[in-house]
Amino acid sequence: MSRRVSDVMTRRPRVLPLEAPLHEAARIMRDEGIGDVLVTLGGRLCGLVTDRDIVIRGVAERRDAAHTTLGEVCSAALVTVGPDDDLGTAARLMRDQAVRRLPVVDAERRPVGIVSIGDLARVDGLGPGVLAGICQAPPNV
Repeated sequence: MSRRVSDVMTRRPRVLPLEAPLHEAARIMRDEGIGDVLVTLGGRLCGLVTDRDIVIRGVAERRDAAHTTLGEVCSAALVTVGPDDDLGTAARLMRDQAVRRLPVVDAERRPVGIVSIGDLARVDGLGPGVLAGICQAPPNV
């Protein structure tokens, strides 16, 4: 039986609303030792902000972290998976879309988890070529 996303995903991901200030996401990342926060509008996934987004789209652009909203810096064109999708599908999406994290959503696009390249690295049987393909993809900015 193939492994599912729900077998390896991080459950109960950190989530903030679209209008939350940038510094709030940064504080959560620091305090919890994580690199991403999912962004929602009305409880549904609408974006993802990473530590890299904060640096590239926030700090490097001299944005005020107290007055810049997550909606101004988050990635909004997201690729997602469902908890019942197989891990091979998640790995292919990461490689094809050049992303290192995939939000996991339910049928109504409510966030239920996140799966990262690190999660896939701990899975036996995916093969080294899969992870290498994801790592070699250029980052999106």
